[in-house]
Amino acid sequence: MYTGTIDIRETSERDLINTMELWNNGDVMLYVGFPDGIGVTLEDLEKWLIWAINKPGRCHYSIYVEGIGYCGEAFYDVDTEHETAALDIKLLPNARGKGIAEKAFRFVIDKAFTVGTAESVYVDPHPDNLKAWALYEKIGFVSKPRPSYLEEGDTYMEFTREEWRKSIN
Repeated sequence: MYTGTIDIRETSERDLINTMELWNNGDVMLYVGFPDGIGVTLEDLEKWLIWAINKPGRCHYSIYVEGIGYCGEAFYDVDTEHETAALDIKLLPNARGKGIAEKAFRFVIDKAFTVGTAESVYVDPHPDNLKAWALYEKIGFVSKPRPSYLEEGDTYMEFTREEWRKSIN
């Protein structure tokens, strides 16, 4: 377990080089279907950033850790019609297994509920990504049937605002 300072902040232009490294890393992107990375450019990310930070409904965060540097990203995107937020987290290989993902994901869940005003949050991990499944279950996500309003997918794990409140008290 890593005990240094973890800095989780809204992604800005200064973070885009790091985001590009993350997204172009095949190990990071393997379970989202891009085993060679996605080949994103800095120009692509400059355009993407305008979309990615649109609070209160959506926010992208960059994760930095003392002694390691840039570690990855976390994100929420609220569907206001269904009052639910899609969540995501990705870490570089050197940042995994240190408790960073748990702390960062708890942070983004809290932001989805407090800033994004979601009533529930969800993840849809790849069936073979066992480390992601373990993280989500540890935090309190529960597998449920996938709602019909979402795109087709193999998995769906949810955590409600009420369950979140109980877990932090």
